Amino acid sequence: MNTKDHVRTVVDSHRDALIDLSHRIHANPEVGFEEEKASAWIAELLEQASFEVRKSVADLPTAFSARAGNGSLHIAVCAEYDALPGIGHACGHNVIAAASTGAAIAMAVVADELDLTVTLLGTPAEENGGGKVIMIEAGLFDGVHAAMMVHPNEFDDVAVRASLAITNFHVRYTGRAVHASSYPDKGVNAADALIVAQVAIGLMRQQMQLADRVHGITTSAGDAPNIIPETATATYYVRAGSMTRLAELEEKVRNCLDAGALATGCDIEISPGSPICACLDPDRDIADLYRANAEALGRTFGSDRLDPRIGASTDMGNVTQLLPAIHPTIRIDAGGAVNHQRAFADAAVSESADRAIVDAAVAMAWTVADLAVDETQRARLLNGERRPSLHTT
Repeated sequence: MNTKDHVRTVVDSHRDALIDLSHRIHANPEVGFEEEKASAWIAELLEQASFEVRKSVADLPTAFSARAGNGSLHIAVCAEYDALPGIGHACGHNVIAAASTGAAIAMAVVADELDLTVTLLGTPAEENGGGKVIMIEAGLFDGVHAAMMVHPNEFDDVAVRASLAITNFHVRYTGRAVHASSYPDKGVNAADALIVAQVAIGLMRQQMQLADRVHGITTSAGDAPNIIPETATATYYVRAGSMTRLAELEEKVRNCLDAGALATGCDIEISPGSPICACLDPDRDIADLYRANAEALGRTFGSDRLDPRIGASTDMGNVTQLLPAIHPTIRIDAGGAVNHQRAFADAAVSESADRAIVDAAVAMAWTVADLAVDETQRARLLNGERRPSLHTT
């Protein structure tokens, strides 16, 4: 039996366990940094497969590192397993967790044959906490030569070309409370400050670039209609097509927020949110290998599929900036629903999603096998050489 046949047999033999893992995670949604059940279930499967598991790495209770093999080429597979507040696994991270687990287990079986070290990194809080950024800073990606993961979506593609850099922050206006009818002139309205800022941001959109995004929510704006609101708070996300543009746009947004404070006489406090996430910069060679392997499994890749206005963000972008890595998407049949819709959460435990788990696991493991046996690819990864980005034309 050749290596790729062996890998596929291993994934197939774990199929039921992987699908059960996906469905359990889906039925027990946990938001970022609270994924206690999901991380424990994944770690348990890996321990059963003879991985050495380290829990609570990077001082994150739900992050872990699981390693197998002692080869010279070190490959990391990233698992995500956090859910979205209120709508559960509407981004399909249960599928990611199961596929990455399957790929890691299959790679471990052939690690000695291919001179590999295989690490599965359990990376919490992709949605709202930048877990991978924290793990990068803690050294969890040190010594890794290449990394990968596969994300469910409504199409098969090797890269999200419109992936955006993102930063976020919390805003707090403080004014002066007073009876809204008897003494309105003695109050300073924090909710008005927020409204002024929102209007300024809305007007600014006309001058924004195509890839720019600004969106936020009001988290508090008063307690009763007959009290001038003393405080108002909001959380804002700012996204752009490059880190340079992100800094420019963030400054403009902060000026709009300051305008609200200036217009109303409120004090303003802006505090940082989760870590900044960079744009995806996928490795062209690894992406090409993944595509060929996925096509061999019956996956279909078109051309120019993505609307340039689409712009998600991910902390996997920081990984791709650090070392050769890929973040392809794999299609699940969601009946026209897209990520972060309730119907997509339903689709994440469908037969189509279960098939995607197996296909993604096999395609990733086959891609690692290709990298390991191709002398040119192996040498360039060991030497830390980067190929031009898949986004380079």
